[in-house]
This record gives sequence, structure tokens and C-alpha cells, in this order.
Amino acid sequence: MNIIDDLKWRGAINQQTDAEGLKEIVKEKKIGLYAGIDPTGDSMHVGHLIPFMILKRFQLAGYRPYILIGGATGSIGDPSGKKSERTLQTMEQVEHNQQCLTKQMEGLFGKDGSFNIVNNYDWLSKLSLIDFLRDYGKSFNVNTMLNKEIVSSRLETGISYTEFTYQILQGIDFANLFKAHDVQLEIGGSDQWGNITGGIELIHKLHGSDAKAFGLTIPLMLKADGTKFGKTEGGAVWLDPEKTSPYEFYQFWINTDDRDVIKYLKYFTFLSHEEIEDLADKVKNEPYKREAQRRLAEAVTEFVHGKDAVLEAENITKALFSGDIKQLTTSEVEQGLKNMPSMEVTNEKKNIIEWLCDDTKIEPSRRQAREDVKNGAVRINGDKVTDVDFVIDPNAYFDGKFVVVRRGKKRYFLAKVK
Repeated sequence: MNIIDDLKWRGAINQQTDAEGLKEIVKEKKIGLYAGIDPTGDSMHVGHLIPFMILKRFQLAGYRPYILIGGATGSIGDPSGKKSERTLQTMEQVEHNQQCLTKQMEGLFGKDGSFNIVNNYDWLSKLSLIDFLRDYGKSFNVNTMLNKEIVSSRLETGISYTEFTYQILQGIDFANLFKAHDVQLEIGGSDQWGNITGGIELIHKLHGSDAKAFGLTIPLMLKADGTKFGKTEGGAVWLDPEKTSPYEFYQFWINTDDRDVIKYLKYFTFLSHEEIEDLADKVKNEPYKREAQRRLAEAVTEFVHGKDAVLEAENITKALFSGDIKQLTTSEVEQGLKNMPSMEVTNEKKNIIEWLCDDTKIEPSRRQAREDVKNGAVRINGDKVTDVDFVIDPNAYFDGKFVVVRRGKKRYFLAKVK
């Protein structure tokens, strides 16, 4: 199947500058293509994955992907959909972020030489103001620039010249990659359409109207309830395991709504059409089994964090559901109960009633604590405790770092030992 047809089946195409021309050229040759990201932060979140999943598909099909990290554009900021200017970062912070993003990209795309990472600072920093105005400024019409949606939406509140010229810099990027590396396709979000077409127009002015350059944008990803994809109550879902643990990452995908799961399987996994269609039937006929969600969580977590992270996430999930947490490692406890109610305790051995009521405030009173213990409603580190004279030893489990309490069937508490 032609890769463009595959992308259409997956619902991954929003707009194309020349649909027939692009479909023909990807049949003729293994073109170069690129997607960009500015180092405005030190980690991508799952929303950033969207264009790079398309790039990865081209890589797997043998094409030549380029990832552009905007060391130059990231230092000035693009005009976001917000009504205020971006805060400029120091060059030191931009450099740090660039190194972090490079490491993440290498994790996703490998180190086998089948893709390239470029930095637009390498060519934009060499442009003098006169060269910028003479060689490129003449090719951009101000009226056209004002009509770009990302700019026009800001005219009422105001936009700086710096952010206004961002579209020129992005156009220069495409033109430079076209000339230096024969990159003929730029991929971006739907909000990048104006910038992408601006780059193609620049290429045509510099190299002739028959120069083969193409643009493709991806749809805005919304959940079935109309909210923005990738956001949770706790904020963004990051690719950095220090910001979002692999277990939390896995849980994000496994909790996908039935109405969204097939869309995400098509977009965020490399499963075959046949397997996805089979999972779609299972969602329709056996939704309670949530097989599609499990397959989605496994596939995306493995892609981002590796097979070991999947096994770890599944182990934590199983242990928390069954209550058998003694099998978990200290690291897994920290991941799995990261967002549970927590408190600090000393490593002093104490009677369970006193500890539950006075030290941790898990129980509202000693009377309630005694009642819950006698009724078998309290588990300490996975063991049911029914003896009101039981003594808790904070050093007994999990390397003396944690005491895990389960009260009732589902409520977990994490006591961190000082």
C-alpha cells in the first residue's frame, strides 16, 4: 500500500498542498522529509508525538526523515495561539533543552543512521540582517503574512516584529533543507499550514515554480468528549520518565475511552490494519475486556520507554488491582503510588492503632482504627492485619523507604519513611 494511502486510512492527513503530486513522488523515490520542534522545554509530551509518528512511518518505509530542532527559532519564540508573547529563554536554557530533545529523538528513531537531526541555528545564525532582508524579506508579502491565521488572531492584542517574522524563518528552514539535503516534504500540525505554504512559495521563488516541494498537515487531535488530547488532571503526559513515570504513561493509554481507542491505535501504533480491525470488533462486541486499550498501552509504552517499562507497568497494575503488592520493587512502589495520598513517618516501630491515627492520620480516630483493623479492612504492605496489638516496623519492607497501607478495597496510602 502506498504510504499516503496508509496515512489516510489512519486518519493522519488534514491538508496537502498537492495530494496527487506527493502521492506520485513517494512512488518514484525515497524522498527526504522533515518535521520540526523548538526547544522551548526539556521534554516532549504526547501531543508532540503526533507529527513525529508520521515521520517514523516514513522512516520504517525506507524514506529519509530529518528532525529539525529549532535552536534559533526556539530562542525567539513562535506566535502561539495564546494572546501574549512568549517569554524569551536564555541561550543556555535553549541549549540544555536541545540536548534533552535530541536524546529523546534518538530513543524514538534509533541511532542506525536512518534519520538525521539538524539544528536551524547552524544556518540562521550566519545570516546578517542585510542578507535576511535582501535574500528572503523581498520574497514575503506583508499582506499575505498578516492573513496567516496564527498572525491574524493576534492583531487585536498585538504581536511583536520578532514573532511576526517567525514564518519567514520557518520558510528559510524548508528552503535550506530542500537545497542542502533534497528534503521535499514538510510535515506539521494544522496550525502550521500557513508557515508550510510560505516555505514552499519561497522554494518556488528561489528555484523555480517547477521545484517539487510539498506540505502535509495532520488533524487537530481531540478526544471524543471534545477536550484536548494529551491532557490529564495532573497536567501534560511527558515522555521524560522523571516527569511522567512509565507506569503513569501506561495508565494514560490504558484509560482511553472506547470511542477514542481505535483512532489512537491507528495513529500511535505500528500495528497492522488487520490487527487494528480485529481490535475494533472486540471494542464493539466485548468492550468490557478492554483488549484494545491494553494493546494500545503496551505498544506506545514500548515505543517510548522500551519492553522492560511495559513489563514493569503491567506488574504494578496487576499488583495494585489484586492488592498483592509485596511482589513490587521499591522503584515500582514509588511509581505506582506516586499520586496516592502520602505522608512522612519516622522509622520508629509503633502500635498499628497509634500509627494509623496519630502518625499518619489515615484513620480519623483510634476507635475507627480499631474497628477497621478488627474487621480486616486494613492491609500493611499487602498483608491483612486484624490484631490491634500489631506493631508496624517501617524498616521491614521496600528497603525501609515506604510503608504501603490499603484501607478498604481500593484506597491506598503511601507512608514515606524519613
